[in-house]
Amino acid sequence: MYDRVLTATRVEGLHLGVHSFSTQGGVVMEYFMEYYAEHSRFSDPGPHERWLRGTPGDVESLRDIASGLVFHYWGNEEIARRGIAAERYEEINLRYASDMFGRLRELDPSPLGARRREADRILGCCRDSTLLLVSLARHHGIPARSRVGFASYLVPGWHLDHVVAEVFVAGEWRLVEPQFDRDHAAVDVLDVPRTSFLTAPEAWLATRAGTLDPTRFAVSPDLPEPFLRGFPYLHHNLVLDLAALNKHEMILWDIWGALTTADHVPEHDAHAADILAQSLNNPTIPQSAEAFTNDRYQVPGTIVTIPPTTNLPREVTLR
Repeated sequence: MYDRVLTATRVEGLHLGVHSFSTQGGVVMEYFMEYYAEHSRFSDPGPHERWLRGTPGDVESLRDIASGLVFHYWGNEEIARRGIAAERYEEINLRYASDMFGRLRELDPSPLGARRREADRILGCCRDSTLLLVSLARHHGIPARSRVGFASYLVPGWHLDHVVAEVFVAGEWRLVEPQFDRDHAAVDVLDVPRTSFLTAPEAWLATRAGTLDPTRFAVSPDLPEPFLRGFPYLHHNLVLDLAALNKHEMILWDIWGALTTADHVPEHDAHAADILAQSLNNPTIPQSAEAFTNDRYQVPGTIVTIPPTTNLPREVTLR
């Protein structure tokens, strides 16, 4: 199942973008809904599938569960204060939902959905909360996928690196915010306005057109490294979003192919990114699986990851 890479599909001689699938007959639409309702190798809970069986099957409840499973590693002094040992920082590199659920069960084997202490959550970030929600949704046959982009509701005046889920609800794709509990969210967590979260293709096109200032896009306002802001990181997230749309839910500090830690985007890569972003920039279902066949974008079997806790690159062979 995981080897099935979504590629360009032709129906009656027509090359269809995903948006077309909703109007080109039930067979094609059903295929795409099935595709996003099936697990990837990253979202599959593996031996912990039985642990998920007791969870409710509605998106609202699943989102609430996911929001209580991850403690953001940027907590710094809060991490020690809340009983989380420093050696647990390695949890931020958990790549697969099966490993995440396994670690969560080690920390607290109570049924999913039961209120757990912050010390019994895994250390991670928005990517991890989103992957766990996507895993829970797919477990119940709900089409869901990760979207990589930038949120304007985290720090005023900034578009910050962020990942949310895109879930097919009531006949449409909705952005769902799984990181925050309802009391601490600045947006509707079940239907994030698309003006508040820009997918990476939308952000790339807007900044290249001069509509938005690229210097206001960053991992964090406090991180001065050129790679972590502006066009270099806009390009980084564009490639990660393409991978996520093809069910390769990568860690945010992964590097492969067109991704580098350079402080600028070469003109040939920027031009290619213009074409890629345009192909992905559909307001309803932005996706171009054909682009993922490009060797510069497709995820290879071995990648490099650079954890922010050490900034030391390490080679990872995907399973």
